[in-house]
Amino acid sequence: MLADLQTKAAGLDSLLVRARTELGDIQREVAKAEADVQLVRDRAARDQARLDSGAGSAKDLQAIQHELASLVRRQSELEDVEIEVMERAEDAESAVAQLEVEHTTLAAQLTAATEARDAALADLELEATKVAAPRADIVAGVGEDLVALYEKIRVQSGGLAAAALRQRRCGGCQLELNNVDMNRIKAAPADELLRCEECRRILVRTAESGL
Repeated sequence: MLADLQTKAAGLDSLLVRARTELGDIQREVAKAEADVQLVRDRAARDQARLDSGAGSAKDLQAIQHELASLVRRQSELEDVEIEVMERAEDAESAVAQLEVEHTTLAAQLTAATEARDAALADLELEATKVAAPRADIVAGVGEDLVALYEKIRVQSGGLAAAALRQRRCGGCQLELNNVDMNRIKAAPADELLRCEECRRILVRTAESGL
C-alpha cells in the first residue's frame, strides 16, 4: 500500500508541476492582453481629448475621428482576446486548486501509511529482540556444537532444520521411514540426536511418531 501511495504521489507531483507551469504561462498571457487593451484605451482617450478640444485643422480632426473608429474596433478585438485568456486562466486555476486538494489528501494518507509501517517495523524489532533474548540460555543448554549443526542444516534445507516424526513420516521431506530406520530410532536413547536419512533434518520424536 505504501509503495502504491508513493507511486501515486510522484505522479500527482508531476501533474501539479505541469498545471502550475501552465497557469503561470496563461497568467502572463492575461497580463499582456490587459496591457494591450490599456494601450488602446489610453490612445483613444488622448484622441478623444484632442477631438473635444477642437484644436487643429478640419483635416486633422477628421483623421482623429477615423483613428478613434479604428481604435474602437481594435479595443473590441483585444477585449475578446482578453476574455478568452481570462477564461482559460480560471480553468487553469481550478485545475491547480483541485490537484492541490488531492495532493494534500494523498500527503496525509502517505504520512499515515508511513507511520503505520514504522510502527509495524518497531513491533517486529521488539519481537525479534524478545525472541533472540533466550538464545544465550538455549545455546548453553544444548551446546554450541548442536546449535552450529542446526544452523548448518537450516541453511541447507531452506529454513527448516528440525522436523517432527509423526506416523512414521518425516515432517520435513514428508517421506515415510522404513522399518530399519524406525527400529533404529526406537532403540536409540532418548537424548540421542536423530536425523532423517533422506533429507538429513533433525528428527524430533513425538507421541505420534509410531514407535
